[in-house]
Amino acid sequence: MLEITNLTRKYVSKLAVNDVSLTIEPGRTYALLGPNGSGKTTLMKMIAGLTKPTSGDIRFEGLPVGPATKAAIAYMPTESYFYNYMTIMDAGKYYADFFHDFDMVRFEETLVRMELNPKDKIRTLSSGMNAKVRLALTLSRDAKLMMFDEPLNGVDILTRAQVVSEIVRNRQQGRSMIISTHLVDELDPYIDHAIFMKYGVIERMGSRDELAVEGTLTDLYLRIYGSHEPEEVTVHA
Repeated sequence: MLEITNLTRKYVSKLAVNDVSLTIEPGRTYALLGPNGSGKTTLMKMIAGLTKPTSGDIRFEGLPVGPATKAAIAYMPTESYFYNYMTIMDAGKYYADFFHDFDMVRFEETLVRMELNPKDKIRTLSSGMNAKVRLALTLSRDAKLMMFDEPLNGVDILTRAQVVSEIVRNRQQGRSMIISTHLVDELDPYIDHAIFMKYGVIERMGSRDELAVEGTLTDLYLRIYGSHEPEEVTVHA
């Protein structure tokens, strides 16, 4: 489905993603793991067509990532991107206008399950409720590939349970999913493949069964990263 070959992204003297190659298969769920600053967000934004690679190639079903593939790829960013005047329902209508595959009925049903009032102003919501709105919008698209950038970050334990439940509900519909996180425990049971990033490169990856011989994903995460946050890689002239 998705083929990434020798992908690199430099920001002036900083190397965010360094010569990454991987394949995302149809109908599988991938955990993109690593502490903050390891290159996860940059990689996902390049896949979504929001950031241009410095070099390398990304192809979705044989097509270069760009306008032709955006309709098939849904991306939930970490940051809030709503206008101050918007209610939750306004955001849904905006998505319906912008994305032809957006399902308003699915959106409204997701709001009910996630205990969100469509009349509430988004600017008044807590960070956890804002994350639930972004998740509901993303999941209401009929995209073949869905990506979630740190969907569990900054939310309480009860909200995490709701977020995981919604992701799992949609995972069962045959979509491919990439979930970026450094909170491994909640998602461990639902992951088919894990990709560990460090300093902008893939430190380790494999199927869940292949990695299981070394313990849980949390065990492997701790062995790879220890207590150290990754540092930015500097490109020397």
